[in-house]
Amino acid sequence: MEGWTLIYTGNKIQDVNFIQSLLDDHKIMSVVVNKQDSVYLIGDIELYVSAEDAFNANQLIKGLQGE
Repeated sequence: MEGWTLIYTGNKIQDVNFIQSLLDDHKIMSVVVNKQDSVYLIGDIELYVSAEDAFNANQLIKGLQGE
């Protein structure tokens, strides 16, 4: 995905959706790529933002994690 930066990887869709909502609240557009198997739910769910928004998005995520 040219021009997009991976900022978060998880295995629970609710976690990814929460972070995507947080980014949306801060006017940061994001894209979810779900690579999980639909039956066994094995695999990752990836969240991407534009390269220009990557720094701000990472700062928001770090704030959630208490770092």
